[in-house]
Amino acid sequence: MEVTRTQAWILATRPRTLSAAAAPVVAGSGFAAADGVFAQLPALAALLGALFIQIATNLANDYYDFLKGGDTGDRLGPVRVTQAGILAPAAVFRGMAITLGLATLVGVYLAWVAGWPVIAIGLVSMLMGVCYTGGPYPLSYHGLGDVFVFVFFGPVATATTYYVQAQTWSAGAIVAGVGLGAFSTAMLVVNNLRDRETDGAAGKRTLAVRFGDRFSVVQYFGSLAVATVAPVIGTAWMGWSAWTLLSLAGWLPCMPAGSRIMVVLRAPGTVDRRTLNPALGMTARGVALYGAGLGVGALIGAMSPFGGP
Repeated sequence: MEVTRTQAWILATRPRTLSAAAAPVVAGSGFAAADGVFAQLPALAALLGALFIQIATNLANDYYDFLKGGDTGDRLGPVRVTQAGILAPAAVFRGMAITLGLATLVGVYLAWVAGWPVIAIGLVSMLMGVCYTGGPYPLSYHGLGDVFVFVFFGPVATATTYYVQAQTWSAGAIVAGVGLGAFSTAMLVVNNLRDRETDGAAGKRTLAVRFGDRFSVVQYFGSLAVATVAPVIGTAWMGWSAWTLLSLAGWLPCMPAGSRIMVVLRAPGTVDRRTLNPALGMTARGVALYGAGLGVGALIGAMSPFGGP
């Protein structure tokens, strides 16, 4: 595969996954704006920090999966630059370290703005990002990747985004984060369903490997169901504006994605799992729409005569 060095590093960052990092910041900032506490620089810093941590996690996954044998020539997903020989392992490791350093610099500013809670959350987030595939007990190799994604790409991200702007916590942002965490988990489920056979052969015990295709399909639609219920609960019982139901637009790209995923059950053992790659992209777009719908819906609701969150 002939690519330039710039293209190689762009490929290594896995741009399609970055919606999972950006969506909670957009949602949390929308809730901050609706409450009249939006702060431009902390919001921008929160976005940059989230993107840096996500990119560092992607580079760590590329590096550690290669070392552990989790990535092989039989890989069904997008190219991993270390396994494909596009970038040297040492270069990818340095890239991870530099990106974590950039995240730390952003964290220093946010800690100055919002205090010690940001330091604790930032350090744990970076540690968990590396430990997703690295360290003595890699989360994704022991079926804990789903928990990590739900917590850190959901309530932690939305609540912290709100906190760095308002210096207080928001129950609404946390509920919104539950929906976002569930939606991001659905994205991970597609990834693990696609890679179930190759992960199993490499000793990577994801939930898809442990419990099989049927469990993963139920988990996917269950995650989307949780994401659907969250804004409905917020609107009905927490005083959100009905505009926050804009988040359900995230379902639109997931409808064809769900059809592709169901094929795995209808023809077990005969489906080329590469056909799940478009479903992964559709679900990633769903996450982006969902986060934007929550944030924009909250803001529109606050500006309307019917009130906001």
